[in-house]
Amino acid sequence: MKDWVEARVVGKHRWTEGLYSLQFEAPITDFVAGQYIKVALDIEGERVGRPYSLVNAPGEQPIEIFFNEVPQGPLTPPLSALNPGDRVWLTATASGIFTLESVQPTRDLWMLATGTGLGVYLSILRSPDPWRLFERVILVHGVRQGADLAYSETLDEIAGRYPGRFTRVAAVSREPWPTALSGRITDLLTGGELERHVGLTIDSTTSHVMLCGNSAMIKDAKVILEARGLVRHRRQAPGHYTTEQYH
Repeated sequence: MKDWVEARVVGKHRWTEGLYSLQFEAPITDFVAGQYIKVALDIEGERVGRPYSLVNAPGEQPIEIFFNEVPQGPLTPPLSALNPGDRVWLTATASGIFTLESVQPTRDLWMLATGTGLGVYLSILRSPDPWRLFERVILVHGVRQGADLAYSETLDEIAGRYPGRFTRVAAVSREPWPTALSGRITDLLTGGELERHVGLTIDSTTSHVMLCGNSAMIKDAKVILEARGLVRHRRQAPGHYTTEQYH
């Protein structure tokens, strides 16, 4: 990448063991909600970077990412050790097509996320796009432990801004949690519990579904959705579900 710019860390939040948000100030160009940048550090003479979805809304600073620390990974341990005032590299231009730019308006937008896949939806939800295109927006966040349910205050703020139009659902798979459904998103979808809880049905006539998170969730959800007649969305051929995959 030739468009690296230096960024300064201006904020850091540790949600739980190994789960972090970092905020940066940097002169990146305008982006579309749903896109990502690369974040990099120079480690032993090599620039090591990886893509992270932007959490902040377009036009807003600071720039924010949400990530898991991978203990043996080359980048995330030193990234999670950064503090305000430290320097990192960011790509000046965002990339990615996990956006609502070419999605056709319909009644319901379902945002299904596991883990840090939540981050990209926070950017989209804080933009005008979903509220212009859809009557109802349903965010489903699946995690293993209840402590991993991050950004509650941000989500409360969004809900307050769009009363009656925004529904958020937590799904915790490894322990009972008072405000959450129990189980994995795909099992709740297969068994019908998710839709009964929300009071809406996912189908090709009323719904667009976005999938972001671990590859197993995305793979299984695609099978479930396609069995209901939903087709993958492509820019050249608009469909009913859009995917973003984290590795």
